Amino acid sequence: MTSREQILGRVRRALADVPKDDTAYDQAVSRDYLRQHGDRTVEETVDLLAENLADYRAVVHRADAEELPYLIMRLLAERGSQYVLVPPGLPPEWMSAADPTRVHDRAASTPQDLDKVQSVVTGCAVAIAETGTIVLDGAPDQGRRRITLVPDHHICVVRVPDQVVSSVPQALERLDPARPLTWISGPSATSDIELDRVEGVHGPRTLEVVLVSGE
Repeated sequence: MTSREQILGRVRRALADVPKDDTAYDQAVSRDYLRQHGDRTVEETVDLLAENLADYRAVVHRADAEELPYLIMRLLAERGSQYVLVPPGLPPEWMSAADPTRVHDRAASTPQDLDKVQSVVTGCAVAIAETGTIVLDGAPDQGRRRITLVPDHHICVVRVPDQVVSSVPQALERLDPARPLTWISGPSATSDIELDRVEGVHGPRTLEVVLVSGE
């Protein structure tokens, strides 16, 4: 008897006296939990998102649709980014004022190719105010997951208020679990046993979030 067979046998014996439950999954778990913490206006929800993003050490900017291209141009210029990765469905007007060399994601691109890119600009699927989290789902304006994990600088544009929700349950209602979801709360960071924080270990060292209104 293999180890696998032994383990499965123990599981079957442990479950032998458990009554069979044919309740459908969507009915088996109670969904009457709190949907969000407190009542907020749209403006208060966006402000809470900005506050929690900043608390996670993301750099938060605000702009309207007209200002957005010039803000992106300034952010890239301040970084000195000459090579910028753009997903295939990024709205062209977002980059209309910036003039770096645009690198397009290709299946043949290696991690070494992506590591040479200095910045990446994307949209997002949804942003969660209570947790300061932005979620990417691989849509055309966000591209594949790897393009937001390898470059050191990520500019993420969030349309407000349309893409902002208060809570995680509200965000899940908007997301397709079959898509490649990336949940981002601030720049990539980790701490060792002595709690020395190191950023940029498994993702961008710098995350800049632009809350754009009027789109």
